[in-house]
Amino acid sequence: MQLKVIKTFISRFLILILSFGLVIYTTNMWGTEGKGTISIVIANVAIVSFFSSIFAGSSTSFFASKYKTEQILVYSYLWSVLMGIIIPLIFSFASFQEKYVFYLIGISIFSSLLSTNINLFIGTQNIRSFNIYTVLQQLMHIVFIVLLVYVFNRTNVSTYFLSQICCYALLFIISFFQIIKKCSFSEISLSGVVFKSMLEYGWKNQLSAFIQFLNYRLSFYFLEYFEGIAAVGIFSIGITFSEAIWTITRSIAVILYSDVVNSKSREESILKTKVSLRISFLLMVVFVLGIIIIPSQTYEFIFGKAFRNTKEIMLVLSPGILAIAVSDMVGYYFSGIKELKILNIKSFAGLLFTVMLSLIMIPKWGILGACMVTTISYCISALILFWKFYRMTSFQLKDYIISRSEIHLFLQKFKK
Repeated sequence: MQLKVIKTFISRFLILILSFGLVIYTTNMWGTEGKGTISIVIANVAIVSFFSSIFAGSSTSFFASKYKTEQILVYSYLWSVLMGIIIPLIFSFASFQEKYVFYLIGISIFSSLLSTNINLFIGTQNIRSFNIYTVLQQLMHIVFIVLLVYVFNRTNVSTYFLSQICCYALLFIISFFQIIKKCSFSEISLSGVVFKSMLEYGWKNQLSAFIQFLNYRLSFYFLEYFEGIAAVGIFSIGITFSEAIWTITRSIAVILYSDVVNSKSREESILKTKVSLRISFLLMVVFVLGIIIIPSQTYEFIFGKAFRNTKEIMLVLSPGILAIAVSDMVGYYFSGIKELKILNIKSFAGLLFTVMLSLIMIPKWGILGACMVTTISYCISALILFWKFYRMTSFQLKDYIISRSEIHLFLQKFKK
């Protein structure tokens, strides 16, 4: 497990660097309004992906070792295309960002198809391919933006979305041929058992993920309503930073999920979860300290004068960033053992506080109000997960303290 974690950690660190580079470029290229538009459209893509991921998400990973790949892919691909068309059209009929509906359809379909293939790699413990494709998503997105802007002279904000479509489409085609080489066309069939199993597991898992997503993004929509699209652009920098930092700890969570799904020992899974908790807690403490140390002038220099309050935003968000990063380990553990009820409870509780507090705090304090709402929601969700996990297992302080032998082992693997 340690070697896989280190390799995945390195790949996610590359993603972190690329994400920061992309954020810096987009804010300087398209300003607060452009960044706000990107944030809202990508939030809409995420909504579509939650419907698509009923089959294309964790269902693909969970059943990869239980059913034939050919049977899984049939449902995942068909569902991805269907949801990628229907949900964006509903958005357009509701006059919700209808200007970008065709970009939304393209991004939704190809990102979901690619997600199916990546989740299949997780389910079959092909972590190497998972790492490669997750890094390439960021890298190729940047490459296509550069091509469209500096070669084809496209400089409007839609360039961001077109480059994403090109990136996802190319990576899906490459990964598809990688997977199909090991498949047999004669094995492709529609199975009622496979469909029912994937649907039952998928919608329960995605219900929690969708509610949690609303915790992450509902403040965008409240902020746009009360403060305007430019305020969303400024606030989104903090959220983008948070999610970029989470890519590091979620690399550990993905390995944990893959191990738990394929494990036959509950005790071993709990032990691995506690090890993951220790590593993620240490990493997040380091990153949060880094946020505190960086001067506010640095953020202003990087992103421009409109983003001068970025450090203040990050400071308010940092407790929530730490809480979610560490609790993700517990969440992936519960998902791996099909204990999905607690995931729905913690997500719904967080959403309840998000809605109630947004109506009070955002009109009163604007962007900082949105930050406070987000942090409170994150912390409540995390506390519920920890409460459930430590009711099932014994709580010990050493769960959050990495031993000297573990640090030594980590460094040895890293050197290799």
